[in-house]
Amino acid sequence: MASLGSSRILATLFLAISLLHLTSAARTLSETSSNQQLKFQYHKGPLLNGKISINLIWYGKFKPSQRAIISDLITSLSSSSTSSTPKSPSVSTWWKSTEKYYSSTNKKLGISLGTQILDENYSLGKSLTTNQIVKLASKGPHSNAINVVLTAADVAVEGFCSSRCGTHGSSNGARVNGKRYKFAYIWVGNSETQCPGQCAWPFHQPIYGPQSRPLVAPNNDVGLDGMVINVASLLVGTATNPFGSGYFQGPKEAPLEAASACAGVYGKGAYPGSAGNLLVDPTTGASFNANGVNGRKYLLPALMDPKTQACSTLV
Repeated sequence: MASLGSSRILATLFLAISLLHLTSAARTLSETSSNQQLKFQYHKGPLLNGKISINLIWYGKFKPSQRAIISDLITSLSSSSTSSTPKSPSVSTWWKSTEKYYSSTNKKLGISLGTQILDENYSLGKSLTTNQIVKLASKGPHSNAINVVLTAADVAVEGFCSSRCGTHGSSNGARVNGKRYKFAYIWVGNSETQCPGQCAWPFHQPIYGPQSRPLVAPNNDVGLDGMVINVASLLVGTATNPFGSGYFQGPKEAPLEAASACAGVYGKGAYPGSAGNLLVDPTTGASFNANGVNGRKYLLPALMDPKTQACSTLV
């Protein structure tokens, strides 16, 4: 009987030790997985490459001067597209930093301003779903393109202000010469009358968090200068994570991408409630960190450096 009791004790002890090892292994695996999610990294999927046109689809009423702010931004991304090089720091220098993401792929990305489509009569109404945004985006070219849908201040979009200021994604386009292309798209809304405290900070008082005086918008248009920040952020996200398997941090369903991983950072010394140390136009008092074509000044977000794992700013 003593022998049987000893066997039971040994068996129980063995089971306890085995469970301890399993629990420890599971915890280590869980911690490793959690640490991997916290790291900004490449997930081995494709990046956009080749010569890509950025096509603008204007939905609703925009003044010509407002459209010029965004089109000049796109033109400014590529210094080779202009005869006169903007002063430093420049928009093209900011965009050139995305080359760090391509260093291990032997591929390059060249971008240029493509077509512009106007839908001033609100063909789908003034309250849009995500599917309708994709439908609008499909009006642009489907091959070698990023189609950017820009909605006016009086257009409500599903999720706008409550959970997002814009988004990017991809969709299957029509067949061209027997081949079906997958085109990338972006949507950004003008938040000026709906939620500037969320989508146009630091040019408007934030609706939550530390309060500070709003900065003067460099193009004297809070809504459009807010759109500039979101368009720029999503363009980099589209280039470096076009199909959800490129560069990002966190879960695939809610990734932090090259710009969104550095949210709220525009210059060195940034902290919650402060955009950082920026340049100031002596004439207008406007804050900016990048020069563009036609004398434009813009505020562009910091980008995560994939090598240093730190937010990189122009100023």
